[in-house]
Amino acid sequence: MPANLTPQYYAAEERFKRAKDDRERLKALKEMLAVMPKHKGTEKLQGDIKRKIARLKEDLQGDGSKKGARRFSFSVEKEGAGQISIVGPPNAGKSQLCNALTNASFEVADYPYTTRMFQPAMMPFEDIQIQLVDLPPLSEEHLENWVPSIIKGSDAALIVLDLSDGSILDKLDVLTSILSHHKIEPVDEFHEDYDSPVTRLKSIFVGNKIDAPAAKDNLSVIEELYGEKYAFIPFSAKEKVNLGKLRHEIIELLEIVRVYSKRPGHPADSENPFVFRRGDTLIDFAKAVHKDFTENLKFARVWSEDKYDGQRINKDYVLSDKDVIELHI
Repeated sequence: MPANLTPQYYAAEERFKRAKDDRERLKALKEMLAVMPKHKGTEKLQGDIKRKIARLKEDLQGDGSKKGARRFSFSVEKEGAGQISIVGPPNAGKSQLCNALTNASFEVADYPYTTRMFQPAMMPFEDIQIQLVDLPPLSEEHLENWVPSIIKGSDAALIVLDLSDGSILDKLDVLTSILSHHKIEPVDEFHEDYDSPVTRLKSIFVGNKIDAPAAKDNLSVIEELYGEKYAFIPFSAKEKVNLGKLRHEIIELLEIVRVYSKRPGHPADSENPFVFRRGDTLIDFAKAVHKDFTENLKFARVWSEDKYDGQRINKDYVLSDKDVIELHI
């Protein structure tokens, strides 16, 4: 269903983009929510804005929650077609996985807490890139106070465990407990609950070192105990086992849809796709191309695997991956 956002909404959105601090951002977000039409087509957007409002309120309240306390806040500017947080206990192989997927060269060592600051890197996938953010480990002994906010702000998470670790079940329990304490719930299928304070984050649980002794036995135990709740993908960052599958699962996790623009009488731009999420419609594409198309669009034509070439489509057409679309005003 089209969102049909108003000029007042777009004006508030522009103020949000130009805001110089969190208080200005919070004011703009509240205005965006207030003037937004409330219907099924805006449900996802309403949820996104409400989560941003909750996080900003938490950050602003935290600044003065303890007299004399120093609160550090970090954010990672999103790049590419999506942002994935790499989460895990100490020595699970997070940096190793990130290096294998992105060709980065983050430090990998046998001692814990090698990663002390967030480290973004880009994972190529066909004609797009996904941003992976390697984070300091989650543990009961030490947790950087800004890590949960970065996890909440990402589009999804990879939760990395070491399948060769004899205490992997304990590590998994501790990790999920830490996330729960910070109101983060890993899920494999997202369902919005606007009234919940919990951030439900689409996640993939991945088991590193599947090539190590006892790894397959540990995987069997995990799948037996947690298989109904979480999906696990075994891999080996060192031996490059299942990395191709993991890349495809990340794209599915983000529900990415690529659309290529075509000007009437010209070939399609096949190298620079617009990126959307599953369920987005033609009007979302029109808005992304140019705001004038939102109001003046008459019709469009699509070239797709399951449509005949140049088939005419209307504004409520649901986008499919690798659509080629020609807009007419």
